[in-house]
Amino acid sequence: MQDLVSLFVKSIFVDNMVFAYFLGMCSYLAVSKNVKTAIGLGIAVIFVLGVTLPVNFLLNKYVLTPAALSWLGPDFAGLDLSFLSFIIFIAVIASIVQLVEMIVEKYSPSLYASLGIFLPLIAVNCAILGGSLFMQERGYETLAEATTFALGSGIGWFLAIVALAAIREKLAYSQVPAPLRGLGITFIVVGLMGIAFMSFMGIKL
Repeated sequence: MQDLVSLFVKSIFVDNMVFAYFLGMCSYLAVSKNVKTAIGLGIAVIFVLGVTLPVNFLLNKYVLTPAALSWLGPDFAGLDLSFLSFIIFIAVIASIVQLVEMIVEKYSPSLYASLGIFLPLIAVNCAILGGSLFMQERGYETLAEATTFALGSGIGWFLAIVALAAIREKLAYSQVPAPLRGLGITFIVVGLMGIAFMSFMGIKL
């Protein structure tokens, strides 16, 4: 249990998808103009990561890794489908994102309209695919570890985009020099937030 808590905290703060690996930056910068939209996209990312990563973990463990199909019989023990990892992971992510898009459009049309093209683009959000690839690379052994990592990574991305959106809303009322208005001051703020999150690297988990 302690290992899961450590993994959860580490994936939120130390291995933050945005500030440690710079994943999902396109939608992170584009949708962080107001807090309400940022919260909507952040929750969608948590949901997609929380569903796709455990599914991809099971597929990786029982289908894709070398000798994973041995449960079907000795004839399948030598089969290696690891070369299909990218395609399968992306197919699972695209399916879940399509489901999220349909749900948001039905129950929150205003949020669907404000997110615009960036909602379906979650399917190609680097943070989503990165989570599955990190899971595969780090060799998590249990479904609980994979799910904990997924939720922690999603919450970390959520905190990052909501914090930036809150700061950008305040900046709208600040006297920012004309050359830095818009993305200029946003890049500076993101850099400072990244430096702030680096302080968590000193935590021993």
